Amino acid sequence: MVSVESRDALTMATGAAAGKFKGFGALRSGDHLHLKLPSFIVVGPPRTGTSWLHEVLSEHTDLPDPTKETRFFDLHFDRGLGWYLNHFSSAHEGCLRGEVAPTYFRSAAARDRIAQTIPGVKLVFIFRHPVQRLVSLYRLKRAYGRLSWNLDEALERDPELVESSLYATNLREWQSKFPREQLSINLYEDLSSNPQAFVDRLADFLELSRFQLQESQLKQVYSTAKMTEPRNLFATRVATVVADWCKARRLDHVVAGVKNSHLIKLFLGGGAPFPDIPLETLKKIRTQMLCEIEELEEILGRDLSHWKSPPSLP
Repeated sequence: MVSVESRDALTMATGAAAGKFKGFGALRSGDHLHLKLPSFIVVGPPRTGTSWLHEVLSEHTDLPDPTKETRFFDLHFDRGLGWYLNHFSSAHEGCLRGEVAPTYFRSAAARDRIAQTIPGVKLVFIFRHPVQRLVSLYRLKRAYGRLSWNLDEALERDPELVESSLYATNLREWQSKFPREQLSINLYEDLSSNPQAFVDRLADFLELSRFQLQESQLKQVYSTAKMTEPRNLFATRVATVVADWCKARRLDHVVAGVKNSHLIKLFLGGGAPFPDIPLETLKKIRTQMLCEIEELEEILGRDLSHWKSPPSLP
């Protein structure tokens, strides 16, 4: 049930959908009180095991289908709650409803909108060695044709790389808007070293019945370590733009169909290996993150000295 304080916010959000998105079920006044909004959101940041977690949770909770990320609270809020809720499947009726949305982590707009719309939502954070995570995100963007610069240039021209690495700064902003008991703060090392214990703790936090991971779910997935440059940068960029266009128009099944077919090989991979990253660049990134690491240590009460040592890449 949505709190009385958030009624106005819900009415404004759903109003954007009314009469504008035919077939999405524009909502009448008062209907928002019966909406089943997410009870949890995994807010990231990116490249911290969120794709793995989405795959695992999809069997036990109601997540957006077939796409992983709706980008509702950071990019598509003006489309209204009708558009957002249409991403969820009635096949999971009775299950906890949630979203795995790592792009929300650094977004001030997403923080404000979530706090206003679903103030009681539970939020899950996963933090990874900041240099390794940043490089992984950089590689992913190169693989999908979103970046063509070397890492030094990308650090200057793509704000997401650095901003999503400001763990303590962004976390404190989330803490200022949500009670501590609604936040689950985790480390990627805990997930990778003992995934079963990780999901057990998460299930308890979400008030979800514990479940046993399958053998196939105990291995690392969606790693960028073996990714390469696209064989044709222009074709990959066009495909990425088209995919984003489709997702914004609820044509997620088209994108999912391509990803699960042999066509994906035309756009993803097949090119040269990623260029080596100079050690000096890695050290520079680590130096920039030292204050954030130390502040996160203070927040969590955990020793993160292994994040301060000379960086190495998987």
